[in-house]
Amino acid sequence: MGYKSSSIKSKWVKTKWLLGSSTLRHYVPWTLPFTRGNLDKMLARHSTVYFKPTGGTGGSNIVRIKRQGNLYTTKHRRTIREHSGIEGLFGFLKARAGSEPYLLQKGIKLASVKGRPFDIRVMVQKTGGVWTSTAIFLKIGKAGSVATNYSQGGKIGFLRQTLKEAGYEEESIKRIRKDLEQLGVNVGKQFDKHYKGFRELGLDVALDKQGWLWILEVNTRPQFYPLRNMGDRRMYRKIVSYAKQYGRTK
Repeated sequence: MGYKSSSIKSKWVKTKWLLGSSTLRHYVPWTLPFTRGNLDKMLARHSTVYFKPTGGTGGSNIVRIKRQGNLYTTKHRRTIREHSGIEGLFGFLKARAGSEPYLLQKGIKLASVKGRPFDIRVMVQKTGGVWTSTAIFLKIGKAGSVATNYSQGGKIGFLRQTLKEAGYEEESIKRIRKDLEQLGVNVGKQFDKHYKGFRELGLDVALDKQGWLWILEVNTRPQFYPLRNMGDRRMYRKIVSYAKQYGRTK
């Protein structure tokens, strides 16, 4: 049996689907296509903005922009540049983008553990026509990193253990888990309204310092191979048991 699950590459298309839901739109950080006008608009309201490719994966081309007065700083991986004035910043970003479409997204101050920022992956899978949130794990970035991705030197953590280390109470952790599971199911149902054939989705969710959840993006071909390297492989085995039903084995 071959792999059978639909895939949509454009982050902007998927963002618009989320914004079309009165329930889900509150979880979406302000996101706009990259243009000069939208760059002005976004930086007038937010001091941190992310510049990300509409079709990229793995976090490798994400640039963080920070505004301090009329000085703008960009960080891509370990490279930091300063740009005096928005004109210079726009020229730099436009050259990076080339002919590829990019998005601008309001920066979310991620919660952190031991100085390392993290976001949350919610794996949601459909069997028998029903969406189930089958796994929740954390992607913990390096201190000061732009992206938390495993491929960018991040590491994987379990939800309860990491949130306890970050100072969250047991009741808060239970509430966060429940909210994440429901969010995964709701996103699955919303995507089904726009396109047929989805069997798996991977939500990247930010937990901010105030405890609010933000959907950073939704992956239609989510990777879960890093879970193989965890001491406890139950989560990995559970995902695979669901995935086999639509032809995916790893």
